[in-house]
Amino acid sequence: MYKEYYELVLEEHRKEFEAQPLKDLDMLRAAVREADRVFVYGAGREGIAARSFAMRIMHVGKETYWLLDDATPGMKAGDLFVAVNGSGKIGYMDYFLDQAGKTGARTAVITGAPAERTPSEADVCVFVPAAVYKGTDPRVVSSAQPMGNLFEQHLFLLFDILVMMLEKEMHLTHEQMEARHRNVE
Repeated sequence: MYKEYYELVLEEHRKEFEAQPLKDLDMLRAAVREADRVFVYGAGREGIAARSFAMRIMHVGKETYWLLDDATPGMKAGDLFVAVNGSGKIGYMDYFLDQAGKTGARTAVITGAPAERTPSEADVCVFVPAAVYKGTDPRVVSSAQPMGNLFEQHLFLLFDILVMMLEKEMHLTHEQMEARHRNVE
């Protein structure tokens, strides 16, 4: 049974990689490279993947903040707010994006439902066409896994690949990134 499941999961991810709109990824990478500071937020398992992305963005040399940490400063023009909103229907994300927009910061949404209000009003919308919890977009890769597993898992892989691409585009080495890693553990 284990082999059957991992082959199933791997096949779902392969289909997802092949369906990924590359133009969306290009726009997000450019937005991250151009931003003075990057603020990130996501909820639940999507948020765990988003937090890992925030960590790696910091490792490529961007001043990066998790939106709801107490030590997070205010946003301003030149900043980028990246929100992960899989279904596009997480109501408080609308509020966060509206508030970020009022500061002059650019906004980016990573979603499995780009037609929903929140993603459609962002400056950058990255469509991740993977089955997402409470998603309704018919273009997503369907999944035999429960709820939003495919979307949530794929975020980790997608974010890591984006960071690899940023590392190359920004002419960084692994050693330079590693030098920014927390060193008190």
